[in-house]
Amino acid sequence: MKAKYIEDFKVWEQEFKFSIPITVRFSETDMFGHLNNTVPFVYFEHARIAYLKEIGLMGDWMAQNGNNIPVVADLQCDYMKQVFFDEELNVYVKASSFGTSSVDIHYMGKNEKGDVVFTGRSAIVQIEKKTGKSIPWTDKEKSYFN
Repeated sequence: MKAKYIEDFKVWEQEFKFSIPITVRFSETDMFGHLNNTVPFVYFEHARIAYLKEIGLMGDWMAQNGNNIPVVADLQCDYMKQVFFDEELNVYVKASSFGTSSVDIHYMGKNEKGDVVFTGRSAIVQIEKKTGKSIPWTDKEKSYFN
């Protein structure tokens, strides 16, 4: 299965530089021990926040006097392999492309064997806290993603 947001899977996979480890908890599985299909979205959020902290953007957004915040405009997940209770995963995150005030974020989950178990993408839009209107990225903000 090939997701529409991935042109060349090998190239796409090699572009990831950031990942976090996640252990599948019992509460995240169904009665057959499979990872519930909603849980990768929680993993994406966890990994995305860690990534944004790592590159230096969360500090600006979380500052009490900060003007801008990120919002998720859309989010999708494509499931490749089954995942089970107590598996160790690495969830990877990267910025893929930019709009004026948005960034397309891609995700990849791999199991301990190195198999890709799910992929995903989301559009994150930077908005002004007070008005809720989108705010264009500055050159400095865009540089954080490199």
